[in-house]
Amino acid sequence: MNALFASIPFTIIATGALVAVAASLLGTFLVLRRESLATDAIGHAIVAGIVLVWLATGLTSGPVQLLGAALAGVATVLLANALTRSRRMQNDAAIGLVFPAMFSLGVLLLNLFARQVHIDAHTVLLGEIGFVWLDTVNVLGVQVPDAMVWLGLVTLVNLAFVTAFFKELELGTFDAAQAAAFGFAPGLLGVALLTLTSVTAVASFDAVGVVLFVAFAIVPPAAAYLLSDRLHRVLLIASGIGIASSVLGYFVAVAWDVSIGGMMAVMTGVFLAGALAFGPRYGIVAQAVRRRGEREVGENRALAVHLCQHEADPDVGEENVLEALRGHLRWPDAKARAVVARCIDQGWVKRDGRVLTLTDRGRSAAREILRPGG
Repeated sequence: MNALFASIPFTIIATGALVAVAASLLGTFLVLRRESLATDAIGHAIVAGIVLVWLATGLTSGPVQLLGAALAGVATVLLANALTRSRRMQNDAAIGLVFPAMFSLGVLLLNLFARQVHIDAHTVLLGEIGFVWLDTVNVLGVQVPDAMVWLGLVTLVNLAFVTAFFKELELGTFDAAQAAAFGFAPGLLGVALLTLTSVTAVASFDAVGVVLFVAFAIVPPAAAYLLSDRLHRVLLIASGIGIASSVLGYFVAVAWDVSIGGMMAVMTGVFLAGALAFGPRYGIVAQAVRRRGEREVGENRALAVHLCQHEADPDVGEENVLEALRGHLRWPDAKARAVVARCIDQGWVKRDGRVLTLTDRGRSAAREILRPGG
């Protein structure tokens, strides 16, 4: 076991995976609630929270620091929401006011009172996951990176919270009014969700920085939602995307000699692009195929109706021929040939010399369309 945790690649990848899972579990609900910017708010606020806790207690790490910085993140989100509810400014204006103000406050306090303390705003935002293996703690005789211990605990807490309150979170996310009617206290659950998000952000900042935390909290859930509409599947897929991004991001970063954390964030974007392109329901390719299928069905129906309307005419030999489609349906010759060939293949139409005639299947479809209300 010591050999495993002594492996630098393993500790870096495992740390990234823990952040990914912890952030995705909560980020999924924030994305579905349209509160994704809450993660950014928390990222701006924790600098102020860290400095304020240090001024009050003299501590730069540990559970007190974790809780204090987390509460600062929650306070930021609640303050922005309060300004929005006051109807004195729009939500985007409130966010634009509160987020930079909290971050500026943290940087100002850092420069005024904590210059001699090892708290750096650049580190808080960007972190350095490549160095997580340097700080270790003894756990049952095994030297484990300190960041992994904290992130492991946070991940377990987040998983327990989502598991225990899954039904309440699901209903509160999609129908807050009904959740309140059932006595589920969606507002309280929302505050708990934001508090855990703040705790996760603070636990992540020393190892991976807030930027990578925000990427893991938003991008994998957004990608997962493009791949499934079932909430439990979205949670699993989002966690899987986060873990895969950690693994692939590490190896690509080592191969290209670039920032590991930055490449992990980039890989989440790669997965999002893949989901956006190839998602089974909302993907660009799937939608293009669906539109093409709908267009082909419409063309088949138009041909069937035209042939049905003229099949009893004396001049059927002039109307129900390939050449007539260009005038009646205004189809180019190539399109007319393609539609006729497709309808023949699908058993809607057959040829009788030059004349196109409907099969029983095609005639039935045409009469269904021509029937009043069809």
